[in-house]
Amino acid sequence: MQAVIRTRSAATRRWQHTVAALLAVLVAAAPTLVGCRESPGEPVRIRIATGSPTAVYHAIGQSLAGILNRELPGVRAEVVVTAASAENVRLVGAGQAELGFTQADVLAADPGPDPPVVAVARVYDDLLHLVTRADAPVRSLTDLPGRRVSVGAPGSGTEITVNRLLAAAGLDRVRRDRLGLDDSVVALREGRIDAFFFSGGLPVSAVAELARVTPIRIVDLGEWTEPLRRGNPEVYVSRDVPRSVYGVEPVTTVANPNYLVVRANLPESLIREVTRLLMERRAELSAAHPAAGRISARAAIVTTPLPLHPGAADWYRASKP
Repeated sequence: MQAVIRTRSAATRRWQHTVAALLAVLVAAAPTLVGCRESPGEPVRIRIATGSPTAVYHAIGQSLAGILNRELPGVRAEVVVTAASAENVRLVGAGQAELGFTQADVLAADPGPDPPVVAVARVYDDLLHLVTRADAPVRSLTDLPGRRVSVGAPGSGTEITVNRLLAAAGLDRVRRDRLGLDDSVVALREGRIDAFFFSGGLPVSAVAELARVTPIRIVDLGEWTEPLRRGNPEVYVSRDVPRSVYGVEPVTTVANPNYLVVRANLPESLIREVTRLLMERRAELSAAHPAAGRISARAAIVTTPLPLHPGAADWYRASKP
């Protein structure tokens, strides 16, 4: 215990020693860091682009914001509710957020030599859910043509993955609604749609709550991983959803990695500390959502196609994951 306390104290002292220099850097870089710092007397602002309030990105983002606020003097972190992955990448790239969560399949296969958005870590895998009522006739992906299906909100990673999936399956007669997770749950419960897709880490709390009040089925999508991999060989894998997660029949589905991304021009010292806390406070993050328990320093460095931010890379080199 004393060793842990000494380690934490040493890290805090290192941050305190660098925070004044960091603030000076941010002030000097103000023309390119619009929105990160409001005035010389204000704390460093870190906006974390997440997703729906009932989904995984938001739960982990809220916990991470609390950790940063508690442990980094001079930092003010807050979460931003968004449509999720695609919007998060856009916000970070545009300087309207400093950090964001995204699925890997949202990213350009070739981000170029000097991308505006880079990676802090690979965090966990998203699993694609196809949810329907237990008494509905939707038992496979090929049952969807002619039915009304929510494919995810505009700007979400879910919509991108689902559009690729439906194209791979040759299904162009699906009646697509573009609803977010919370609206999809309500629409399914009220019978306004026949099924909905959502991509998220296990468990997705909105799906778990729906399963407690409405008999549901999660449709097996395991056979579609390989067709999707033909165009995206480094992204998609198969993962299981066991019975214990939602209390329904176990299935296999399509999964792809999630990354925590950051604006490339943020200072190395700041992102080094963000990376350290992301890794060292995994137990606290997993208390906010079990998906965070899958974060590991060894897997975190695999962020294809994005390079790591130099501050993140520096922390991983020093920790030798």
